[in-house]
Amino acid sequence: MAVPTTQEPTGDLAEFGYRQELRRSLGGFSAFAAGFSFVSILTTVFQLFGFGYSFGGTLFFWTWPVVLAGQLMVALNFAELASRYPLAGSVYQWAKQLVGGPRGWLAGWMMLLGCVVALAAAAIALQVVLPSVWSGFQLVGGDPSVTSATGASNAALLGAILLVLTTAVNALGVRLMARINDVGVAAELTGVVVLIGGLITFAVRGPQVVVHDIPATDGTSGTGIGALLASALAAAYVLYGFDTAASVSEETKNARRAAPRAVLRALLISGLGGLVVVLLALMAAPSLTDGRLATQGLPYVITSVFGETFGRIFLADVAVAVVVCTLTIQTGTIRLFYSMARDGALPFSHRLAKVNPRTGTPIAPAIASGVLAIALLLLNLGNPTLFSTITATSVVVVYLAYLLVTAPLLVKRLRGSLPAARPGWFSLGRWSVPVNVAAVGYGLVMIVNIAWPRAEIYDLGGTGSLAMLLFPVEFVAAALLIGWLCRLRVRGTEPAGTVEEAVEGALP
Repeated sequence: MAVPTTQEPTGDLAEFGYRQELRRSLGGFSAFAAGFSFVSILTTVFQLFGFGYSFGGTLFFWTWPVVLAGQLMVALNFAELASRYPLAGSVYQWAKQLVGGPRGWLAGWMMLLGCVVALAAAAIALQVVLPSVWSGFQLVGGDPSVTSATGASNAALLGAILLVLTTAVNALGVRLMARINDVGVAAELTGVVVLIGGLITFAVRGPQVVVHDIPATDGTSGTGIGALLASALAAAYVLYGFDTAASVSEETKNARRAAPRAVLRALLISGLGGLVVVLLALMAAPSLTDGRLATQGLPYVITSVFGETFGRIFLADVAVAVVVCTLTIQTGTIRLFYSMARDGALPFSHRLAKVNPRTGTPIAPAIASGVLAIALLLLNLGNPTLFSTITATSVVVVYLAYLLVTAPLLVKRLRGSLPAARPGWFSLGRWSVPVNVAAVGYGLVMIVNIAWPRAEIYDLGGTGSLAMLLFPVEFVAAALLIGWLCRLRVRGTEPAGTVEEAVEGALP
């Protein structure tokens, strides 16, 4: 039977035990926009360029193509899974379909924690750009730097206001979110093109700058391998979240075809665009060794190169990107909440799994994600270094969630138990095993690298505390403990067979 291009087959969700509750109204561009906005190079590169440069100097550039290549291996595997399992909640559903049980649930739980932290981190990025646009955005007065007491407090305030707005938009329906997101992505893409053009025009050195080891500040020693590995955290933090393009599959028309393309395009366009921006920023920066590139990052380059007036206009475009990035991260988080809740996999699942019949949106997850992210922002009031540590740790958590998908997928491939792709589905063919092996290997290496106990990342306060240095390990251990308690609560409060009965009840 022919399948209309604008609608999924009626049996697609029933095949997995679900009924269509979310409204299937998104086109291919909107799906791509969801993944692209989560990555949001104007948000994250502006936020983390100074961090990467402070560690790696000009050689920091080379971490970008390495991370992009590794994440492409992951994305290619995700594209296959998006075609096979076009379900909301992407990472959770993929792990569940591959291994089920506790391991499938664990992937979803880790991804959920990572998304909530990423949501708070995206909202706090407003502080990086808005006070530079207009000093009036420094509502609490004082130093606007995010590492200062006043800057940290103002960041939490601006972030909380933004999260209230994005929660309202997400609660009102996916079509409104998509329209705002589409416009925001168009503005961000335009901004990237303008930025690239301006940086090329005002470049003061050639691209060979990235083959010379120039440290962030004047000094006789170059960049060590340890510092260069640490600088890779910037690219690792930027280039994830592209799977959100598949997390809205149940709201995307012809998702089996559209979702894989959206995942790959979101990563490739973001990755290549970010790569060019990093290179050109190094070429156009007034100085590479006065310390300002490390401490002020890209806003310093923009205002120096474009001048105060045009620089502020461009930073306003970056602020739009931050808003849209926060909106989309929350959209992906809501779908993950909903997907796990309808399986009875979270406390209060009966409430979190409800879809409002008027808006076609799960409103309880929207409120829950907003409240949790705002609660995280409160940590920034008293200790901005602690929030930075949690943000860095969240990358470890997300990479673990990705690994909990790519590793069991590899096992299934090697055992020959992965169902064959049907005609029209995305498939890696004979390259599937090598690409999958590369994805697993990359994931393991990056998890170790990011979680490595570096005082410059996990002990910014200089306390010398071993507990701070081992914070990623402790955070993951705490996440596992809390998750185990949540599972016990779910099992203790839900009657036996609840999930299975809910699935049977969802079938037509």
